[in-house]
Amino acid sequence: MLTGALLILAPLFLGFALLLQNRHLMTVIHYSVEGLVYFILALLGLGLGQMEGLGAQLGGMAVQVLILVVALLVANMVGLWLFHRWQPMTVERPDGTVSPGYRRLFLAGLKPLLAVMAGLFAGFYLLPDMPMAEQVATWALMLLLFLIGIQLRNAGLSLRKLLMNRQGLGIALSLTLSSLVAGVALIPWLALPWHDVLALASGFGWYSLSGIVIGDALGPAWGGVAFLNDVLREIIALAIIPLLIASRPAMAIGYGGATAMDFTLPVIRSSGGLACVPVAIASGFLLSFLSPVLMAVFLSLG
Repeated sequence: MLTGALLILAPLFLGFALLLQNRHLMTVIHYSVEGLVYFILALLGLGLGQMEGLGAQLGGMAVQVLILVVALLVANMVGLWLFHRWQPMTVERPDGTVSPGYRRLFLAGLKPLLAVMAGLFAGFYLLPDMPMAEQVATWALMLLLFLIGIQLRNAGLSLRKLLMNRQGLGIALSLTLSSLVAGVALIPWLALPWHDVLALASGFGWYSLSGIVIGDALGPAWGGVAFLNDVLREIIALAIIPLLIASRPAMAIGYGGATAMDFTLPVIRSSGGLACVPVAIASGFLLSFLSPVLMAVFLSLG
């Protein structure tokens, strides 16, 4: 488990070391990343569909997801609120209502669930047992991390400037620490070793990563729990950003976790204005690096 957990970090940093200038190639990488995400999620669903005793475990999985989502929501909101009180940030909310693009993004947040459901039904009803699916998913995830590393390196972002963004750095650290505190509180409830619970709490909304990494280490049932926990974080974030960003921007930006630099960024921009964009990018960028690092470290302790 140590080797497998730590190996997922190598492609990310290798990709980050590459500087590309070809815009056409970057476009190809962008669409490849999108395709790989849904391919990996379908494989995650396939693993769930072919899991022995799936029906008997669904109820338990639903309870575990609910416990994780609620505990992390409460802990993250408290941690981000405390940071907001310490380092308040003011935004000028744009006039008018939220654009129709917000509704499209909210519906798009359901697409990962559909990809997993498609894989689940295919595995349960249509396809024979495929023991190689887990290995294929792991290799696909490593390719995905390599391409994401390239994207991060070539996004025109300066790591020094991101780390110097006090609001973004503070939000990322507040979300990380509050998530780990929630993980510690959940150890008696989830019946897992402490390091595995902390790994579950370290997804920060990156569902395509957490589902496969946790599933590879702890089995498809826990992989499904990790995926649902993180995809629900994204959906909840889309709902609360317009409500909170004017009065408590740290809470609105931070709860989305790693998605603040990509999926939830348009809603942050339209609801909170341009001043929120560099903060969201800095926070999401840092959490995108912290998530695989923390998961690899915690899972390696098993």
